[in-house]
Amino acid sequence: MDVQIAVAKIEKYAVGESGDTVEVIERPHGGVSVVLVDGQRSGQSAKVISNLVARKAISLLAEGVRDGAAARAAHDYLRTHRRGKVSAELVIVSADLETGSLVISRNSRAPVLLYKGGQWQVIDASSQAVGIYARTRPQIEEAPLRPGLIALAFSDGVWASGEHRGGRIDLLRTVESFPTTLSAKAIADEILEQALRHEQGRPSDDLTVVAVRVNSLAVDNVRRMNISFPIPPRVYNTWS
Repeated sequence: MDVQIAVAKIEKYAVGESGDTVEVIERPHGGVSVVLVDGQRSGQSAKVISNLVARKAISLLAEGVRDGAAARAAHDYLRTHRRGKVSAELVIVSADLETGSLVISRNSRAPVLLYKGGQWQVIDASSQAVGIYARTRPQIEEAPLRPGLIALAFSDGVWASGEHRGGRIDLLRTVESFPTTLSAKAIADEILEQALRHEQGRPSDDLTVVAVRVNSLAVDNVRRMNISFPIPPRVYNTWS
């Protein structure tokens, strides 16, 4: 088997920087984790918050701390650092080779969609954002690592896309229409494209999609990562 991870994201319309942060880390006992953080507000102020939470979670996961404990520590860190005045939504999706499971840790209003056993499930147990309340804890879901398993995590901008433009996206119906053979990249790209369509090309919030897929057969033992990162004109125009 092999695990594919893909991310597709875009910032809020007319805002120079996304307040969402996504980080990927190899787990010290085998496997990989992807961390999605949606900071309160938007733009630079949200980016500062999401970076703060993502760095804390990633550093702990890299040290072998379990996902739930890393999420709680990231909450405590943000709550202490910002005195409980700002929040962030946090999702950790891990392919844990030590336990042979896919672990989903949610502190987010947006559900996670999970494809297993030939059908899509909505993982939407009530959970609180990190950074505000003293006893906040993540909602955790586990599934055995098996070929065909897919997990999709979103920032709330994707889940609610189109809500203020006459027609909110139905993400469950959307993914149910996809061929089950789509790669993680194709799934993430298609969901983001449809979210943008519902936002009429001018997203009212940051949009981020994370797709994790388990395939039945690895081509070889090579680990690969592909990244495409646009440089906006306002940046490269300053070089000339």
